[in-house]
Amino acid sequence: MTMTLPISRAVVLLVEDNEADARLTREAFTEIGRPLTMEWVRDGDEALAYLRRHPPYQAAPRPHLVLLDLNMPRRDGRATLAAIKSDPVLREIPVVVLTTSENERDVRESYQSYANAYVTKPVDMDDLTKKMAALLDFWLSDVAHVPPVAED
Repeated sequence: MTMTLPISRAVVLLVEDNEADARLTREAFTEIGRPLTMEWVRDGDEALAYLRRHPPYQAAPRPHLVLLDLNMPRRDGRATLAAIKSDPVLREIPVVVLTTSENERDVRESYQSYANAYVTKPVDMDDLTKKMAALLDFWLSDVAHVPPVAED
């Protein structure tokens, strides 16, 4: 028996400094055809402002999934992951590290910092679309999500 909570329109927060990679990810999501909203921020500082609803993100929806690049300017993905998973309000949001790095140390450190998964970005658009489809199917269909905390 699969326990799932229906998500009518998922929100995915992409934390990615490379505009071309963000555009390709958006194109892959569009090609998949799943109803979702992709929010995009360029670094960890923006991601934390978004997640904590600090200006200019006061009305930002809580994401069902965060896709986090590791190598970014300002606050990188490692520090961002640590901040998310140490925050009692944010730690329940699934964070998937989505990076080009295949470095064993990066993989190990990501899991030690409580990443929910580590996925290497493919360079081919067809492979990216297939990988994103599988990732979305799993994280947004097969996994039960913790309901968001009620707003004050």
